[in-house]
Order: sequence, then C-alpha cells, then structure tokens
Amino acid sequence: MIDAVVVMGVAGCGKSTLGAALARAEGVPLVEGDEFHSERSRGKMSRGIALDDADREGWLDTLGAQLRAHPAGVVLTCSALKRAYRDRLRAAQPGLRFVFMDIDREAAQARVAQRAGSHFFSPTLVESQFATLESPVDEPGVLRVDALAPLRSLQTEVSAWLRGGARR
Repeated sequence: MIDAVVVMGVAGCGKSTLGAALARAEGVPLVEGDEFHSERSRGKMSRGIALDDADREGWLDTLGAQLRAHPAGVVLTCSALKRAYRDRLRAAQPGLRFVFMDIDREAAQARVAQRAGSHFFSPTLVESQFATLESPVDEPGVLRVDALAPLRSLQTEVSAWLRGGARR
C-alpha cells in the first residue's frame, strides 16, 4: 500500500493517464483534480483565460480535503504548478509526495490540441502553464519522470519509487 501521491505537471503531460495506471497498480483511489474546478474556473479555461492564485484558492482547499479523506492512500492528479500550491497540499497531507511529469512545450501543445474537442482546457493556455511552472525538482519527496516515456515504464518506475520509500 502506498501513501498519498500527486501526479503533477503542465496540461498535456499525461497526469490523468499515469494517475489512473498508478492507482490501478497500487489498488488505491484516483482523484482527478480537474473534476473539482468550479464552473467559473472551467469557463475561464475553456475561453483561454488562465487561472490565477485566487481562482485556485478554493480548488486547492478542496483537493487538500480529498487527500485527508483517503488516509489509506490515494493518487491525486493536479497541475500543482507553483511551490506555494504544493506546500498547501503538503500541509493537508504530511509526507505527501509528487511525481513531476516533465514535458517540453511542443509535445504538451500537440497533446492538448489533440484533445481539444473533449476537454475544457483551451490549447491557447499551454504557454501560460509553462510560464507559471516552478520546477519541483529540488524539493523533497519529488520524482521527476519523462512524460514521453511509455506508460508501463512510467508506472513501474513510480511504483518502485513509492514502495521504496525514497524521498528524493
């Protein structure tokens, strides 16, 4: 059994795909962070308007409550772009770890464009995601993975890291 982990990164990096595979492999619930955005925030993003810190305030509180609601382990997908956002989630769940799905702008843009008809996130916002991103690589409890690696390899790598208790 694993503890709580956040699969994070910019739009299009594959958070939902890896999160689902990881939750299945570890036998814990998956909480999709996107499902907890307010209608107002979803509307802004669908119109190509980037969210600001105030827009994310209640969302982060809700995600923190979701983490606390799953004390036996959970996989949460959440962009967690800024250190302050990650620290708020850490405050809600001590020992929380993060898997940072690292991807380049071009690949993220292509992936978001592919799903444009089925997801509320506007492809025009990818650049703002990179502008907002504060890399978590030097923070404790973070594993950086190559978002373009095969899903099975990613899931195996993350599961081994979580089970090994490593706190990079």
